[in-house]
Amino acid sequence: MFVGGIRALLLQSLHPLAMAGVAGHSGYRGDPWGRLQRTSYFLAVTTFGRASDAKATTERIKAIHRRVTGTAPDGRPYEASDPRLLTWVHIAEADSFLRAHNRFGAQPLDQAGRDGYVADLARIAIELGVPDPPRSEAELAMRISQYRAELRGTPEARAAARFLLLTPPLPAIARAPYGVLAAAATSLLPGWARRPLYLPHLPLTETAVVRPAAHAIIHGIRWAITPPPAAQAS
Repeated sequence: MFVGGIRALLLQSLHPLAMAGVAGHSGYRGDPWGRLQRTSYFLAVTTFGRASDAKATTERIKAIHRRVTGTAPDGRPYEASDPRLLTWVHIAEADSFLRAHNRFGAQPLDQAGRDGYVADLARIAIELGVPDPPRSEAELAMRISQYRAELRGTPEARAAARFLLLTPPLPAIARAPYGVLAAAATSLLPGWARRPLYLPHLPLTETAVVRPAAHAIIHGIRWAITPPPAAQAS
């Protein structure tokens, strides 16, 4: 989730209207960990919570989206409730979490599992106002390719990437492991997404250093948050 979340934010930033909404309304610089906490709660409650709690959460998010409007630096108006922007945010998240799990998860999914994951996420997307979200891995890839012409690296997107990857407000002890996770997230981006954000492509370093280090850190996080067998049984 750490790796997928960072990748999703980098990928989402490539849509100028989506990035304008984030830059103008989210307060991600002033309170990045509060925003992360709220996002984590949304993911948890829509995945593991009761249907009534998930419904209440999606309704709150839809109400917030209706208030997020403005004009992008290029002069175009935007609305967070725009179905096309909602679709982009959804497919960027779905693709990022799926790729992160396949690369760093303890049990990568087979084809049926990957298609099932995308289909499950579609149920949440529909509640948030996404029309006809993808329901298979192949359809997800096709939808992302359909957005390529709209994506580009704006100054706001590159500033967000620098903030996420280089200058997050973290204590010194956390910077090294976070840097590994951020590098792992970057390694999962395709070249067409890296270039507009000025992110380097270092295949040998990523294969020999970044991915093994990320696996070690993720294994440590997984060990730390997994209850011991006795607790699981109770």
